Amino acid sequence: MIRYTLKRFLSLCISLAVASLLIFFVIEIAPGDPASFMLGINAQPDTVAALRAELGLDVPKFERYLAWAQGMLTGDFGMSYTYRTPVSQMVADRLWVSLPLALFALALSTIIALPAGIYAAARRGKTGDVAVMSATQLGVAIPNFWFAMMLVLIFAIKLRWFAGGGFAGWDKGLGAVMWSLTLPAISLALPQAAILARVMRSALLDVMSEDFMRTARAKGLTTTQTLWKHGLRNALIPVLTIIGLQFSFLLAGGIIIEQVFYLPGLGRLVFQAISARDLIVVESVVMLLVFAVIVVNFAVDLAYATVDPRLRVRT
Repeated sequence: MIRYTLKRFLSLCISLAVASLLIFFVIEIAPGDPASFMLGINAQPDTVAALRAELGLDVPKFERYLAWAQGMLTGDFGMSYTYRTPVSQMVADRLWVSLPLALFALALSTIIALPAGIYAAARRGKTGDVAVMSATQLGVAIPNFWFAMMLVLIFAIKLRWFAGGGFAGWDKGLGAVMWSLTLPAISLALPQAAILARVMRSALLDVMSEDFMRTARAKGLTTTQTLWKHGLRNALIPVLTIIGLQFSFLLAGGIIIEQVFYLPGLGRLVFQAISARDLIVVESVVMLLVFAVIVVNFAVDLAYATVDPRLRVRT
């Protein structure tokens, strides 16, 4: 297990190094100069040059990359061009919105999807299976931003059970925070739950056709007992993959939902930074999100080895 973990950790470090190079240079070669954007089209060339020097944009790109990468390792993400505020402080403030939202949505997605997938697999071809698969098909087809607007219309405007947007703030307590994140989390969770339920069902059906499952049933176990005792654990590997990918998507892909609900999260910060050509903010936030994706995949790899010890021997 130690050798397996070390190999996966080395792969994680290499992935992060390659990702940082790609993120920095792809964003840097994008058209548009931050200094010219901030000063406007009528700015004098010497004024633009002075601002570029103040922002450190006159330094060669590779030197700026090395300084940025070194700062990322120490938690210093640089200074925002637009707000003249440390990027690390801006990210920390927004992370306390996006991270709870992603975890809340992932928990809802998992709680809904796993029982639904297991129920559908246990009743393959029956009315319950058809009903669950029809619901998941609808969940996959509906865009989450449209679903978010419907939730606002019904539960915020018509019924007035929830606020239509905004973030309560941690000073109001955990209950108020979770209440303000409920509608955004549901709008993110249901489409993901539909995908996860379909994967859970398919994985279980594949496992239930294996020889060891038929042997378990031949020994006198019912289909339900066989499914819970032998099938579920063996079906978890593709499910864990989807859960890991979903967390990464929920953390990085909530930009539209954060816009709908006016949540001051990382997605909205990236949107604002792109609009203002605040490259250092875009680079740092995107790198942080990539780091989250890679770390989650690393954790999923370790979970694979826990669920299926044969994987430790193969690597």
